[in-house]
Amino acid sequence: MKKILLVEDNETITMGLKYSLEQENFEVDTAKNVVTAKSKIKKQDFDLYLLDIALPDGEGYEICKYVKEKGNYPVIFLTAKDEETDVVQGLDMGADDYVIKPFRTRELISRINSVLRRYGNEVIAENQIKCQNIVIDNNTAKVYKNGEEVILTSLEYKILLLLFNNKNILVKREQILDKIWDVAGNFVNDNTLTVYIKRIREKIDDKDGEVIQTVRGIGYRVVDK
Repeated sequence: MKKILLVEDNETITMGLKYSLEQENFEVDTAKNVVTAKSKIKKQDFDLYLLDIALPDGEGYEICKYVKEKGNYPVIFLTAKDEETDVVQGLDMGADDYVIKPFRTRELISRINSVLRRYGNEVIAENQIKCQNIVIDNNTAKVYKNGEEVILTSLEYKILLLLFNNKNILVKREQILDKIWDVAGNFVNDNTLTVYIKRIREKIDDKDGEVIQTVRGIGYRVVDK
């Protein structure tokens, strides 16, 4: 189920749109202002962001910038007619579309689905791999959780990247060992791999194995819920 964050201070619009989106099997969370929106974005990732431009404590542009700094996530602006010319600023920030108020709900849902399909086809092209609230950026060889960088060693990064490239697929220990070597070019043995997995879990705060599952005696599986 795709998760959407709707940032809108008009309660009537929020209630109606939330109901309509949930009828289309979207999971919808809401925020009325910039501060609340940023707090929710920091705690988790959403598949798409619907942002009103004019908010009580700021503008949707600020939230759009915050989202794009965290990762490559789709953003659609909801804008009043007299704000339409200002949407150019949002598009320049990387927003994907805008819808003018008052809008037809079916049109908005169609645009949401279109943007989500486009992003679904661009995951590899963007060189980012996302699983739950963790993002690997292949361009920079960096890992982020909830928008904050997680510092991994070179070998830890290689192991995590291998698992992320096989999301929801069991990767046998032998497969991992066959593809990784330590920084000195030495073969990594089975016991050392266990230690590396433990360290990775600690660094991404996955001590309970909700992201990296252990299939005892066989290998590991990264689970994307």
